[in-house]
Amino acid sequence: MGKRIFYFLLSNALVLLTISVIFYVFGVGNYITSDGIDLVALLIFSAIIGFTGSFISLAMSRWMAKRMMGVQVIDTNGPMNDLERAVVEKVHRLSRAAGLMHMPEVGIYHSPEVNAFATGPSKKRSLVAVSTGLLEEMDDDAVEGVIAHEVAHIANGDMVTMTLLQGIVNTFVVFLSRIVAYAVSRFVKEELAPIVHFIAVFVFQIIFSILGSLVVYAYSRHREYHADRGGADLAGKDKMRHALESLKAYTNRIKGGEDTSIATLKINNRRKSSIFSTHPDLDERIKRLA
Repeated sequence: MGKRIFYFLLSNALVLLTISVIFYVFGVGNYITSDGIDLVALLIFSAIIGFTGSFISLAMSRWMAKRMMGVQVIDTNGPMNDLERAVVEKVHRLSRAAGLMHMPEVGIYHSPEVNAFATGPSKKRSLVAVSTGLLEEMDDDAVEGVIAHEVAHIANGDMVTMTLLQGIVNTFVVFLSRIVAYAVSRFVKEELAPIVHFIAVFVFQIIFSILGSLVVYAYSRHREYHADRGGADLAGKDKMRHALESLKAYTNRIKGGEDTSIATLKINNRRKSSIFSTHPDLDERIKRLA
């Protein structure tokens, strides 16, 4: 999966590992007794680590997106050029239509890809960013449809829902990795058991994290259909369909490399849909919107 794992999953995995190491070093969460594993204690320990990692990742989401994508946030209280003013006007108008009490930050990132994304830890602290490629290549109706889709993500609270889902996945990743690691450590000499258990925990935590990410990807695909419908409600079905058809025409413009690490946040994904995809096929999205 590599570069396909968007920054939320990446930061979540790193935070999860960091917290696990800290807890291990300081002996926090002792779930192994003379009788074996205390499953209740392990489950509580796993939930603490799992949800802490997920919520830290959520808190960092907007800051990391700006850093990774080079987003230039538009100062709505300062001077704006015509292009910036048009983007801000669309985001604010559609946000008001969606019932958002706080306007999202609006930004533009320099990239030839035709794309946009929304992120943020809450509806009050959200960000909508569009690429220069999107603004240069799409007509006004298509841009409005794309922005409506991103505003719908914010209005639906998708980042918070994904955080809760990731927290549950993390909990079971931590829980199962330690059970399997304990079982593996029983097959070696007693003096080697602690080091084998330590290494096995992190090996199986990585393996189970990859498997758990399939659940997150499945939700990501589901939320795209929901955001398409929300975008259609905000901008009109014709504009939303036109936006998806325009994205399909420019799919080959999405560049590879580091930007695909936040593919889940974007409206478009160039790869064919599979269990490892963050987005459904555009043809299927257009069909469901009809």
